[in-house]
Amino acid sequence: MRNGMPLQDKIVVVTGASSGIGAVTAEMLARKGALPILMARSEDKLNAIRSRLSGPSDSYVLDVTSTEQVFSVMEQVIARYGRIDILINNAGYGVFEPFLEAPLERIWDMMDVNYMGTVRCTKAVLPHMLRSGRGHIVNIASMAGKIGTAKSSGYAATKHAVLGFTNSLRQELAGTGVRLSAVNPGPVDTPFFDRADPTGNYVSNVRWFMIKPERVALAVLNAIERGKAEIDLPLTAAAGIKLYQLFPRLFDRIAGRLINKK
Repeated sequence: MRNGMPLQDKIVVVTGASSGIGAVTAEMLARKGALPILMARSEDKLNAIRSRLSGPSDSYVLDVTSTEQVFSVMEQVIARYGRIDILINNAGYGVFEPFLEAPLERIWDMMDVNYMGTVRCTKAVLPHMLRSGRGHIVNIASMAGKIGTAKSSGYAATKHAVLGFTNSLRQELAGTGVRLSAVNPGPVDTPFFDRADPTGNYVSNVRWFMIKPERVALAVLNAIERGKAEIDLPLTAAAGIKLYQLFPRLFDRIAGRLINKK
């Protein structure tokens, strides 16, 4: 755990915690002895997740598109617990559709949730971490933030933005005691695709490649405990990223038909 942070007794905020990666991460945090603070828009879903946790927890209704609410809720947590040790920016969604058919309002809303939601939560929490001289922020980005694919121009742009934000801010925070990590999963078997792919065609085509949310949650905990700056998963996707970075045009010709399954 050298250079990382043990999770025992840590106050950990998880946004988008009412299902999928966020919910599973909260469960694993509780088993590690942390105190997860679950945040999402649905109070009923948050209560249902908390009922499954093995230890103490808390929850707050939060819409990450509301700057006022984000700052208010984070201040409430700090007032109650005295600190936020770890922030996991997980709230987000995607819709896969051709660019010309995508309403501008939906493209903007994805950016407002996925990217600006991450920015708002970080902006609200980071000053408190800097004053204490320690903390860790984990941003759940995506392989879509490194490789664009057909019908995901709006969603991929949000995740490119999250990674650009993460990498730049990490340099600003060097030497402050506050760490910043990005976790970049490929397709994950969660309710994300209920909205992103209502026809089920994409899921059917890539089911062999999909990973379980437990695997992403383990990567999040690994990033915190080992102080890792970035984790790509699965390994096959990570290898594809390296190939794409070295030979982007060749990758487009060879792999385009394999990854453009939407």
